[in-house]
Amino acid sequence: MTAVSGAGALGFLAGATISPAAIRYAVAGVRDRGVERFGVNVFVPEPGFTPDYAALRAYRHRLSPVAAALGAQVPDVVDGVNDYAAKVDVLVESRVPWVSFTFGLPRMVDVARLKEVHAQVVVTVTSPHDARDAADRGADYLVVQGPLAGGHRSTFSVGAEPPDIELRVLLDKVSQVTSLPLIAAGGVSTGADVAQLLNAGASAVAVGTLLLRCPEAGTHPVRRDALADPRFSATVVTRAFSGRPARGLSNLFHREFNRYAPAAYPEVNAMTGPLREAAMHAANADMTNVWAGAGYRSARTDPAADVIKRLWDEAQSHLANPGS
Repeated sequence: MTAVSGAGALGFLAGATISPAAIRYAVAGVRDRGVERFGVNVFVPEPGFTPDYAALRAYRHRLSPVAAALGAQVPDVVDGVNDYAAKVDVLVESRVPWVSFTFGLPRMVDVARLKEVHAQVVVTVTSPHDARDAADRGADYLVVQGPLAGGHRSTFSVGAEPPDIELRVLLDKVSQVTSLPLIAAGGVSTGADVAQLLNAGASAVAVGTLLLRCPEAGTHPVRRDALADPRFSATVVTRAFSGRPARGLSNLFHREFNRYAPAAYPEVNAMTGPLREAAMHAANADMTNVWAGAGYRSARTDPAADVIKRLWDEAQSHLANPGS
């Protein structure tokens, strides 16, 4: 994140699956490196969501032999830990300048508290309906996430299937319901992609998968290597690993278990965690998640700053208003 910030981009820390204390520590580390313009992303739990415990137990039973073969054990079905409120407390106390939310809307009180410390509030949306609700909630920016994006799709309900609206079309539809600045995300591989999205009305463009093989990225070596492995020739949207729709490399685990995975997050994510860790220890990319967008083959091992600079330099020749 520090590397892309030095190249003129706005970097975000992934705060979704780490503890509030870990977020506080990471934020302090970013500032120790002299970076003051950055953000943190957190996941919003679905209000009132109750998982199907019978389906979770059945999934655990199905996963157990596979986990055992890897030397792991699938944990018992338990309610997911909800530390969302504690994370917001840390973000407010640490005066994080940009805070983005995925999977839903922040509480109105949280938006008010963040704005009191001058934070920019960002909400990730996948539909015009969610965009309108996010604007009404007080968001300052919207990340408009298209279907080719890597990782979790930001549906506002655990059980919802993500829409398949092409990103430029989605940008147009969202711009019809709100005047908020829009950040386009999903499937960005080249400077031409960046220019197309900016020409289509986006105020900024997000990249993620493109940076996964950079030396500064914290990508696990097994996942890093899988992105360049010709055995993995496509991406799919799967619930098999986490219980929520997420795009990653199509592998054996997805093909064997996606049809059985219940819509339950974070419960499924917790259940598959030890199995996925054991698979990485065994260098088995077929049995762990490798989140990646559809343009994953464009990920290179160049320094992150070089990737960002090259993207922007390439985009200039395609922009309707170069230098904007």
